[in-house]
Amino acid sequence: MIKYILITIFATSFSLTACGQVKENQKKTTPSISKQHTMDLSKITDETVRHAIEALQTGDQKWYSFFIENPVMTDDGNTVDFTTFFSKALGKEYFLSIDRIENEGKDIYGNFKAGQWGTFPVFFKFHKNAEGKFERLDIGQAK
Repeated sequence: MIKYILITIFATSFSLTACGQVKENQKKTTPSISKQHTMDLSKITDETVRHAIEALQTGDQKWYSFFIENPVMTDDGNTVDFTTFFSKALGKEYFLSIDRIENEGKDIYGNFKAGQWGTFPVFFKFHKNAEGKFERLDIGQAK
Protein backbone atom coordinates (compact mmCIF):
# COMPACT_ATOMS: atom_id res chain seq x y z
CA MET A 1 0.00 0.00 0.00
CA ILE A 2 2.78 2.44 0.89
CA LYS A 3 4.40 1.54 -2.42
CA TYR A 4 1.30 2.73 -4.34
CA ILE A 5 1.09 5.96 -2.34
CA LEU A 6 4.75 6.76 -3.05
CA ILE A 7 4.32 6.02 -6.77
CA THR A 8 1.23 8.28 -6.86
CA ILE A 9 3.07 11.13 -5.12
CA PHE A 10 6.09 10.69 -7.39
CA ALA A 11 3.99 10.67 -10.59
CA THR A 12 1.93 13.67 -9.45
CA SER A 13 5.08 15.71 -8.75
CA PHE A 14 6.38 15.16 -12.27
CA SER A 15 3.08 16.06 -13.86
CA LEU A 16 2.86 19.31 -11.86
CA THR A 17 6.41 20.24 -12.86
CA ALA A 18 5.52 19.81 -16.51
CA CYS A 19 2.46 22.04 -16.09
CA GLY A 20 4.61 24.87 -14.81
CA GLN A 21 6.84 24.89 -17.86
CA VAL A 22 6.30 27.50 -20.55
CA LYS A 23 6.88 26.90 -24.23
CA GLU A 24 9.42 29.17 -25.93
CA ASN A 25 6.72 31.03 -27.92
CA GLN A 26 4.61 31.54 -24.78
CA LYS A 27 7.27 33.30 -22.71
CA LYS A 28 6.26 36.70 -21.47
CA THR A 29 8.52 39.45 -22.62
CA THR A 30 9.42 42.28 -20.32
CA PRO A 31 9.47 45.58 -22.16
CA SER A 32 12.94 47.07 -22.18
CA ILE A 33 13.34 50.10 -19.97
CA SER A 34 13.95 53.15 -22.10
CA LYS A 35 16.78 55.49 -21.19
CA GLN A 36 14.60 58.32 -22.38
CA HIS A 37 12.86 60.34 -19.74
CA THR A 38 10.12 62.02 -21.66
CA MET A 39 7.22 64.17 -20.56
CA ASP A 40 5.09 66.85 -22.12
CA LEU A 41 7.45 69.77 -22.59
CA SER A 42 5.05 71.80 -24.73
CA LYS A 43 4.45 74.23 -21.86
CA ILE A 44 8.04 75.48 -22.21
CA THR A 45 7.39 78.56 -24.34
CA ASP A 46 10.98 79.28 -25.40
CA GLU A 47 11.58 76.92 -28.30
CA THR A 48 15.36 76.72 -27.83
CA VAL A 49 14.98 75.94 -24.12
CA ARG A 50 12.37 73.28 -24.96
CA HIS A 51 14.70 71.59 -27.47
CA ALA A 52 17.61 71.77 -25.04
CA ILE A 53 15.51 70.18 -22.28
CA GLU A 54 14.39 67.47 -24.73
CA ALA A 55 18.07 66.68 -25.37
CA LEU A 56 18.79 66.67 -21.63
CA GLN A 57 15.88 64.30 -20.98
CA THR A 58 17.12 61.79 -23.53
CA GLY A 59 20.82 62.16 -22.76
CA ASP A 60 21.42 63.38 -26.31
CA GLN A 61 24.82 64.93 -27.07
CA LYS A 62 22.87 67.53 -29.04
CA TRP A 63 22.48 69.23 -25.64
CA TYR A 64 25.89 70.87 -26.14
CA SER A 65 24.88 72.40 -29.49
CA PHE A 66 22.49 74.83 -27.79
CA PHE A 67 25.36 76.50 -25.93
CA ILE A 68 28.31 78.65 -26.92
CA GLU A 69 31.72 76.98 -26.78
CA ASN A 70 32.51 77.83 -23.15
CA PRO A 71 29.32 78.89 -21.40
CA VAL A 72 29.36 80.19 -17.86
CA MET A 73 27.66 77.80 -15.47
CA THR A 74 26.78 77.96 -11.82
CA ASP A 75 25.53 75.19 -9.58
CA ASP A 76 23.93 76.55 -6.39
CA GLY A 77 25.84 79.80 -6.97
CA ASN A 78 29.23 78.15 -7.43
CA THR A 79 30.93 78.47 -10.81
CA VAL A 80 31.54 75.05 -12.39
CA ASP A 81 32.89 73.90 -15.75
CA PHE A 82 29.90 73.28 -18.02
CA THR A 83 31.47 70.52 -20.12
CA THR A 84 32.93 68.64 -17.16
CA PHE A 85 29.65 68.87 -15.27
CA PHE A 86 27.51 67.54 -18.11
CA SER A 87 30.02 64.89 -19.17
CA LYS A 88 29.08 63.25 -15.85
CA ALA A 89 25.40 64.25 -15.73
CA LEU A 90 24.09 63.92 -19.29
CA GLY A 91 22.12 60.71 -19.63
CA LYS A 92 21.99 60.18 -15.87
CA GLU A 93 20.24 63.31 -14.63
CA TYR A 94 16.88 64.59 -15.82
CA PHE A 95 13.63 66.33 -14.90
CA LEU A 96 10.90 64.17 -13.43
CA SER A 97 8.41 67.03 -13.71
CA ILE A 98 8.27 70.60 -14.94
CA ASP A 99 6.33 72.50 -12.31
CA ARG A 100 6.83 76.17 -13.16
CA ILE A 101 8.17 78.22 -16.06
CA GLU A 102 9.16 81.87 -15.79
CA ASN A 103 11.13 84.58 -17.61
CA GLU A 104 9.53 84.03 -21.02
CA GLY A 105 10.24 80.29 -20.89
CA LYS A 106 13.92 80.57 -19.94
CA ASP A 107 13.62 79.68 -16.24
CA ILE A 108 12.48 76.12 -15.57
CA TYR A 109 11.52 74.77 -12.15
CA GLY A 110 10.74 71.16 -11.42
CA ASN A 111 11.51 67.93 -9.65
CA PHE A 112 14.87 66.58 -10.79
CA LYS A 113 16.65 63.23 -10.57
CA ALA A 114 20.26 64.18 -9.86
CA GLY A 115 22.06 60.85 -10.04
CA GLN A 116 23.81 59.99 -6.79
CA TRP A 117 22.52 63.17 -5.14
CA GLY A 118 18.90 62.02 -5.19
CA THR A 119 15.70 63.72 -6.27
CA PHE A 120 14.78 67.28 -5.34
CA PRO A 121 13.26 70.52 -6.70
CA VAL A 122 15.63 72.50 -8.93
CA PHE A 123 15.78 75.49 -11.24
CA PHE A 124 17.53 75.83 -14.58
CA LYS A 125 17.96 79.42 -15.76
CA PHE A 126 19.07 79.77 -19.37
CA HIS A 127 20.69 83.01 -20.61
CA LYS A 128 20.78 83.61 -24.40
CA ASN A 129 23.20 85.68 -26.39
CA ALA A 130 22.25 87.79 -29.44
CA GLU A 131 22.67 84.76 -31.74
CA GLY A 132 20.17 82.70 -29.73
CA LYS A 133 22.71 80.35 -28.12
CA PHE A 134 22.96 79.95 -24.38
CA GLU A 135 25.96 81.74 -22.92
CA ARG A 136 25.12 80.97 -19.30
CA LEU A 137 23.24 78.33 -17.33
CA ASP A 138 22.44 78.71 -13.65
CA ILE A 139 21.13 75.62 -11.88
CA GLY A 140 20.43 74.94 -8.25
CA GLN A 141 18.06 73.71 -5.63
CA ALA A 142 14.74 75.52 -5.77
CA LYS A 143 13.34 76.83 -2.53
